[in-house]
Amino acid sequence: MMNLIKRQSPVFNTFIDDLFLTSHWSPVHEDAPAVNIIEADDRFDLQLLAPGQKKGDFNIVLEDGVLTISSEVDQHSKEDAFSFTHREFGYSAFKRVFDVPDSVAVEKINAQYKEGILTVSLPKKEEALPQPKKLISVK
Repeated sequence: MMNLIKRQSPVFNTFIDDLFLTSHWSPVHEDAPAVNIIEADDRFDLQLLAPGQKKGDFNIVLEDGVLTISSEVDQHSKEDAFSFTHREFGYSAFKRVFDVPDSVAVEKINAQYKEGILTVSLPKKEEALPQPKKLISVK
């Protein structure tokens, strides 16, 4: 016999990286997309797994140092050819919120959606980039 266990929502914020980005678990729907955060020398990339979406389905807003990525899609049509007895898909929504570090050049943030993955790139400011080694001579 198999027991079914209801998935519990966390009651606290999830800290992805104490120094850089903080993700606040705040989905509109319980099934918020999984997120990868990648740090390169010149940028941070947020990758959200969101298959079946279209580019226009996403709302990405930066306000007061907080990046909000959300989507709300209602695929129900008034012209449905079927009379459903039970329907569980046709509507999906989520919301993910991230604190953006001061080292990000906010005017250069961009996003692309390809093969079910939304990638939001947050380029670092020039002063936050790794500096080349400098040889200092002793006089």
